[in-house]
Amino acid sequence: MAPTSRPRVEGEREEQILDAALLLLQRVGYDRMTMDAVAAEAKASKATLYRRWTSKSSLVVDALLRTKEALQVPEVDTGELRQDLISMACGHGGLSDERSSAVMAGVVTALHHDPEFAAEFRSRVVYPKIEASRAVFERARARGEITADLDLDLIAPALAGIVLHRSFVLGLAVDDKTVAQVVDEIILPAVTRPVSHSPTTTTTTSTTTPS
Repeated sequence: MAPTSRPRVEGEREEQILDAALLLLQRVGYDRMTMDAVAAEAKASKATLYRRWTSKSSLVVDALLRTKEALQVPEVDTGELRQDLISMACGHGGLSDERSSAVMAGVVTALHHDPEFAAEFRSRVVYPKIEASRAVFERARARGEITADLDLDLIAPALAGIVLHRSFVLGLAVDDKTVAQVVDEIILPAVTRPVSHSPTTTTTTSTTTPS
């Protein structure tokens, strides 16, 4: 008799498991979250989870990308750099979204000591967001809004870096007004002023021998 294949985990059942994973991520963080706990929260067996996900890292990244509270990459093109940046950062799943902040807080420490999770999180969550931000700056450059020789690899993640540092390191609140201030007072001035590529000069002190 041919072996029977195990049923795939998909549809509503898959969504329930992903929702449970995201809930636990916000509640206890990635480090303390286990596949057993996700199975219990979703009222599923651990074997059911492993039929679909080979590791906790792949399950969590799927949850981050595919649930209603997902850290999605929004597609925006308002025709103006300022509005593009604010629309990306202040929408659902953006930098000022409290749920998204709670999710990010749940994974921050894992990025430092779980190489498997860090690699998957960066490749599937972080880098697509940076590429979306870079595209916004590329369109702005094509419109002549920003300095032509700007280093987009440097500036593309800058808004998120500033806002997340304020939130996670300084412990300060972040809302839409804060994001707009960062855009207006830091990002836009940085990308609209001439870029100087003059070499760094060092001051040398000459010594003279007294006569």
